[in-house]
Amino acid sequence: MMYHIAICDDEIEFVSELKDLLKRYSGETGIELMIAEYRNGQELIENYDTTTDLIFLDIQMNKMDGLTAAGKIRELDEEVSIIFLTSLKQYALEGYQYQAVNYIVKPMKYIRLKTEMNSWIERHRHKNPYIVVQNDRGSFKVAVSKLHYVETYKRNLLLHTDDGDVICYKNMKEMEKELSLYGFFRCHVGFLVNLSFVKNVEKLDVELTSGETVYVSKPKRKKFMEVLAGYWGKML
Repeated sequence: MMYHIAICDDEIEFVSELKDLLKRYSGETGIELMIAEYRNGQELIENYDTTTDLIFLDIQMNKMDGLTAAGKIRELDEEVSIIFLTSLKQYALEGYQYQAVNYIVKPMKYIRLKTEMNSWIERHRHKNPYIVVQNDRGSFKVAVSKLHYVETYKRNLLLHTDDGDVICYKNMKEMEKELSLYGFFRCHVGFLVNLSFVKNVEKLDVELTSGETVYVSKPKRKKFMEVLAGYWGKML
């Protein structure tokens, strides 16, 4: 798996050093990292990529400081992890109101970065999984636990989530393969449903806990009921 890392700091030399440390970590562990650089909080917000997994965010910067940027980031992305960078410990404590993972006091040593990355990756692997979808507005993270079902929509897909509907340019076959790992079942040529949201099945109507209804095709109903029974059995 590749992790998307952002570094937001106005000290060019420090950014270069941190990139070298991250590349060293990637080389030692075999974990792929894609690294993006931003010079200040304003640049980060204006060009924010919602596929970012972790941000190293300096607290003291010109144009827009790290704390202000963190507040705006949380409006865009509730899932991304933030590690604050600072030269003064007292500033770091303010960062926890933005659900920061931790803070690192500059200058940074490799052993500290390695410890922090190991800890973050271990926690990240146990977090709620998400998928990344693309449409004409950009790329977006969709938490699997918030995704009720997927349906075909014209030549695209429509993802129904806790936070509303999202258009996706993948095809149903691709989405089925990606979501089959997380308890989704393609109950109809046009529907891929999250089994954790299924409340009741009556004939060919599948009622969801969200109040929505999807449909199961006659050829797939028997298999769907078997899979659903197995899923419910594991939940007991």
